[in-house]
Amino acid sequence: MIRPTILPALLLALLPLAPALAASESIVLGMGCFWGAERRMSEIPGVLDVESGYAGGDAERVGYRDVLSLERQIRGGRSDARNHAEVVKVTFDPARVSLERVLIGFWENHDPTQGDRQGNDIGSNYRSAIYWTDADQRAVAIETRDAYQQALSAAGYGPITTEIAPLSNYNRAETYHQDYLTKNPDGYCGLGGTRVAYPGEPAKPRPQPLAADALDRDRQLIVFEAEDCPYCKAFRTEVLAHWSSDVPVVTTFSSEPPSGWTLAKTLFATPTMVLFEDGREVARYTGYQGDKERFWKWLGFQILTPEQQKIAFEQGTERAFTGSHLDEKRPGVFVDPITGAPLFRSDAKFDSGTGWPSFFNPVEGAITLQEDRSHGMRRIEVRSASSGIHLGHVFNDGPPPTGKRYCINGNVLTFVPDPE
Repeated sequence: MIRPTILPALLLALLPLAPALAASESIVLGMGCFWGAERRMSEIPGVLDVESGYAGGDAERVGYRDVLSLERQIRGGRSDARNHAEVVKVTFDPARVSLERVLIGFWENHDPTQGDRQGNDIGSNYRSAIYWTDADQRAVAIETRDAYQQALSAAGYGPITTEIAPLSNYNRAETYHQDYLTKNPDGYCGLGGTRVAYPGEPAKPRPQPLAADALDRDRQLIVFEAEDCPYCKAFRTEVLAHWSSDVPVVTTFSSEPPSGWTLAKTLFATPTMVLFEDGREVARYTGYQGDKERFWKWLGFQILTPEQQKIAFEQGTERAFTGSHLDEKRPGVFVDPITGAPLFRSDAKFDSGTGWPSFFNPVEGAITLQEDRSHGMRRIEVRSASSGIHLGHVFNDGPPPTGKRYCINGNVLTFVPDPE
């Protein structure tokens, strides 16, 4: 007599799911970055599982590095192979949610008009796609596409570029890509819908553009954000929370410029920092991944003179006795010309006779020091802690109490006098 097999507790717990999985249906969707797509599609009631993967390319077996490598070859003109798209395999219970409802979620949660791009991510591997497994899925895909196209056209969007094709060469993505945003809440994803509702669905509130009369038309920086955007929050915390630049800055959840102002091109990701002059876009910085110095360098190239840029970004040096603020003696503070962060107080300034503004002490935390072996010399370079720009050098021949001489290029200092 054979003794009954005792099933592990975990297997017993999974048994009730078996009927649901047996009756389930799956469809594979490309929405750009699969991290955000996975999260968005899993929020639809009736969806049982969402798995990140790759599909639609020529190769039978691929991984993440394979897809990235082939895309570089394609963009460099070294390959004409069809690359895989980042996709999600959505498994759902047809008794609880229809395929149409799943595809409505697909259409509304990304921008299907961008071609080989989604958000900050550019390449054919980020294309919008529906990969069907039978004629019924294909029919629903085309029907919902045509319906959503009407809504998009009415809202001023161009034609849908979504690839609708039979599923081919599907590969499950690596384990670390599965449930990525659950494991990494601040992970980057450029995914964000058009905010255009599918026909018959509730209208999505559209944030109102900023009022032009409340802004500085001569020069204004506008940060275009999204509500569900971890990198927008990081930019707020790491940059905007400490903003003291002369450049006025505001934030908005609207993707439209103020009335009467013009963008050079459509926004496609958040955060996007746009610099306007006379109501027209003159420069933009798209995306933020904790790279403060890179952002400040971008802004510096917009607002500094060529002479200032050479000092700040190329470690240049102004000629002795030619720079600004050499004879400035008023009570006040010398600040970073880009960020406006305090660098040196005027009461720490002294006449060194060298031809450059000299200080015996910086504002606490205002500067960083690093070794400089350029021009055959061994010196200590002084940089601004807030923007990273080059300021000058520090020497050990200064007056008491520090004995230091911070020899600074006056052209990369802005003086702010104390209030009377």
